[in-house]
Order: sequence, then structure tokens, then C-alpha cells
Amino acid sequence: MNKDFIISWKAAGISLGLLLVIATALVKPLGVSTQFVVTDGMVAHQVAPAFAESNTYLSKYGEQDNWGVGYGWMLVFGMVVGGGVTAALLRRRQPDADKGSMPELWTAAFGPSQAKRYVASFVGGVLLLFGARLAGGCTSGHMISGISQLALSSFIFGVITFVSAILMAKFLYRGRA
Repeated sequence: MNKDFIISWKAAGISLGLLLVIATALVKPLGVSTQFVVTDGMVAHQVAPAFAESNTYLSKYGEQDNWGVGYGWMLVFGMVVGGGVTAALLRRRQPDADKGSMPELWTAAFGPSQAKRYVASFVGGVLLLFGARLAGGCTSGHMISGISQLALSSFIFGVITFVSAILMAKFLYRGRA
């Protein structure tokens, strides 16, 4: 397999570090999960204001001064647009084996169902976001911004995320050499 389409980890790390420094200097550190909570709070304040105000979590996030399109939503928008543009630009350089096919490891463990893959991906994303918010941030906030600011919760989240990923990979890969 030709791997020349993959960006060097060194270039990616330096680029991400520079992005973090610029974002922190100009606005604030990177992190997007709070924007989803702000949106939940906005909706809750519109649909059931009494519930939103009585809910300890939502009452912190649904204030009307947060209802505009700001830094958080622009990060979310940029992730979607940036991912789409990158996928379109690099589509021809992607190996044919990866185009539209299910990963062998997934197929061997769970079968070829795309619907099952989408449901598992969604549930995994929800669990990851829930855990990250429970720890006081999001994956990008903890793994990039939080660790760079030496936040204890971010180190704990990072270690648990990597240990969980390694254990899951070992579980799925067992006996497939």
C-alpha cells in the first residue's frame, strides 16, 4: 500500500501546535463540545424554560448572550468544511482498497453491515462526548488544549482514552495475525 498520501506526524504535530498557539493568543484554546451543550441549553430555554433553569447543568449554558454564531460554532463548521475539502482534494490519492470498503478488522469482528458500523460509531461518539463532558471538556479540549495547559483532568482523560483504545484494539485483533 502506498502511504505517501499520509501527512508526516512531525508536520501534523507542528501545524497543530502552531494552530493551538494562534487560537489561544487570538481567542481562546481549542475545544468544541461546549458549543453542543450551549445549543442544548438554547433549545431547552426555548422549549421548557422552567426545566432549563432548574437543571444545574443546562442553566449554566443556555444564556441568551451565547445564542449567536461565535467561536465554538465556527470551529464546528470549520471541522466539517475542512474535513470535506480535504476528503475531496485527497480522494484520488486514497488507496482503492480503502474507498467505500469496510475495514477488515471490523468485518472480521462484526460482519459487513454498514448500518451496524454507523450505529456503533454514533454510540461510541456519544459515549466519548459524554465522558469528556463529564471530565469538564471535550476530546479536542482535553487532548490538545488541556494537556498543553497541564490540566490534571486532561491528563486523566488522555491516559484513559489511550488505554481504552489499546485494549479495544487488542480485543478486536486477537488471533488475527
